[in-house]
Amino acid sequence: MRAVLQAFLKRMITEGQLTLRWPDGTTSDFIGEKDGPKAGLIIDDWATVRRLVLNPSLAFGEAYMAERVRPMDCSFYTMMDVLVRNSEINLSAHPLMRLHAAGGWLLRRLRQFNPASRSQRNVAHHYDLNGRLYSLFLDRDRQYSCAYFPTGQETLEEAQALKKRHIAAKLKLDREGLTVLDIGSGWGGLALTLARDYGARVTGITLSTEQLTEARARAEAEGLADRVRFELLDYRALAEPFDRIVSVGMFEHVGVDHYRQFFATVQRCLQPDGVALLHSIGRAAGPGSTNPWLRKYIFPGGYSPALSEVVPHIERAGLWITDIEILRLHYAETLRHWRRRFAANRDAIASLYDERFCRMFEFYLAGSELAFRRQDHMNFQIQMTRSPYALPIARDYMLEIERTMSREATVQR
Repeated sequence: MRAVLQAFLKRMITEGQLTLRWPDGTTSDFIGEKDGPKAGLIIDDWATVRRLVLNPSLAFGEAYMAERVRPMDCSFYTMMDVLVRNSEINLSAHPLMRLHAAGGWLLRRLRQFNPASRSQRNVAHHYDLNGRLYSLFLDRDRQYSCAYFPTGQETLEEAQALKKRHIAAKLKLDREGLTVLDIGSGWGGLALTLARDYGARVTGITLSTEQLTEARARAEAEGLADRVRFELLDYRALAEPFDRIVSVGMFEHVGVDHYRQFFATVQRCLQPDGVALLHSIGRAAGPGSTNPWLRKYIFPGGYSPALSEVVPHIERAGLWITDIEILRLHYAETLRHWRRRFAANRDAIASLYDERFCRMFEFYLAGSELAFRRQDHMNFQIQMTRSPYALPIARDYMLEIERTMSREATVQR
């Protein structure tokens, strides 16, 4: 198996350099033709070498969690950067990679089959973890989705606040008392902001009991319980009409088999002159399948779609697409902040869980950041209406709203 892995890495590494120390202590250097970062990798045992040959997409993350692979003379992030940027360029170099990719494609609908009961179990797997964990690497508002970095120099707190402002501008909350549905309301930060700063009456729905408890407590503490209510509810159960609908970071958990139901719900619950906004991770290179390690350990049932998989369902639901924005590197910057905060609070997180959990989360955060920096992942925001007359015919109003909100925030400070 050593010879197979060595031959694979020789073909794979075309950018930068990787030095591999084998279980017997010998080393091999793999040097690409293009300049790039240099990294070292230690593999502790031959069983891990065998697993890396047979199924690298799953085995590498598991080996890191088990401390059977580790960086050598470099940071973990640098090691991951060398591997990710080269695997993206030369993915087909692995003799079994095409077979795994084909299997992932054939089984993706089964793996993304998310009826209400299964959706709740999948959500609990990741979002019902100890609430203190998320407070140790997210911003103060616990925004667990892509932030918005207009200049790239913003702090995480600033960028998450700007993300909410950006969304509010697209929702065009131009009068007091508009009803808003927040599908996948998380810890309640967006819903509370829309109620407090824009005078909306918000209903937030989630399938996470931990998030529901926290969101309700926050609404009470901020004196907004009369304007914001949170419910443990699946989106498919909704029938109530709303002036605005927003969903941020939830669509990745819907699954391709359920897109028709999701947009049918949006169409059914949106007032005739209403506005909806969907914010989701996507992929720029077309349809694919979820990484097997990510699917097993982080987001069971999850999938980030290509726009080509989403738009047809919006059209079939009878909705107008009134604006699409692609946020390319914003999530990479968001994840960079999360990764560094996680590292700064690693000891506290280890006390909540254990070393294996910390390594799992490190792999998740670094791998996700590199998916946005080196691969085809991005975020998209799709604005939708039922009527072509629901919004101004030019999108300048969005910028004007954001400028007005920025001036008001400056005055308040």
